[in-house]
Amino acid sequence: MESEPETTQLRLEITQLELRLKRIPFLDPIDLRFRGRVRVPVPASQAVMFCLMDVSGSMDQERKDLSKRFFILLYLFLTRHYEKIDIVFIRHHTQAQEVDEDQFFHATESGGTVVSSALVLMHQIMLARYPSGEWNIYGAQASDGDNFTNDSAKCRELLAVKILPLVRYFAYVQVAQEEQNLWGEYEKLLEQQTNFAMRKVSDASEIYPVFRNLFKKEGVDA
Repeated sequence: MESEPETTQLRLEITQLELRLKRIPFLDPIDLRFRGRVRVPVPASQAVMFCLMDVSGSMDQERKDLSKRFFILLYLFLTRHYEKIDIVFIRHHTQAQEVDEDQFFHATESGGTVVSSALVLMHQIMLARYPSGEWNIYGAQASDGDNFTNDSAKCRELLAVKILPLVRYFAYVQVAQEEQNLWGEYEKLLEQQTNFAMRKVSDASEIYPVFRNLFKKEGVDA
C-alpha cells in the first residue's frame, strides 16, 4: 500500500492532470457529440479499460511508475466520456494473470517475458465478459520492450487479427529507449491500423505530450 505522502502526491498529480485534460480542445464533449467526423461511442454509457504490464525482472520500479502515470491518464480520459468504467489489470512475465490493482503495480517476477500471454488473456476476457457490441473497449499496454524474439511476431498478429478489430483504441507505451524486437513488430501495425498508437517514454515529464499524441485520433480524426 502507498504511504500517506505518496497518496497525497498522487492525488495532487491527478488534480493537475485533470486540469491539463480540460484544456485539451479535442476532449470537448460537445465537440465529440456533434462533429460528424468524430466516432461516437455506442453504447455511450460504458467502457472497459484493459491495463497490460510486464512485471518481469527487467521492469524496475521507475519503469512501473512511468507506466502507472500513463494508465492514470487513460482512466481520466475515459471518466470524461463514460458513466461506467470497468478496469481489467493483466500482469505478465512468461505467463499472464488477471490481478487486482495492488498486485498489478507492486508485484515483481523473475525470469523472462512472453508478451503474447497477456494479449491472449485480454482477448479471452473480452469475449467472455465484454462483447464489443455492448462495451467501448480500450487497451493500454506498458513494457520495456523486452520479449522472447519468436514471440513478438505473434503479438503483432494477435493485435491485428483478434484485438484491434474489437477495440476502439489500443495504446502501447515502451518505458525504455532501447530498440527491441517487439517495437519493430508493432511499428508494422501503424501503417494499417488507425486505432493503434505507440510511443517511447523514459521520463515522467514526457507523459503529458505522449498522452495528447496517443489519443489525438480518438478525439479528432476518428
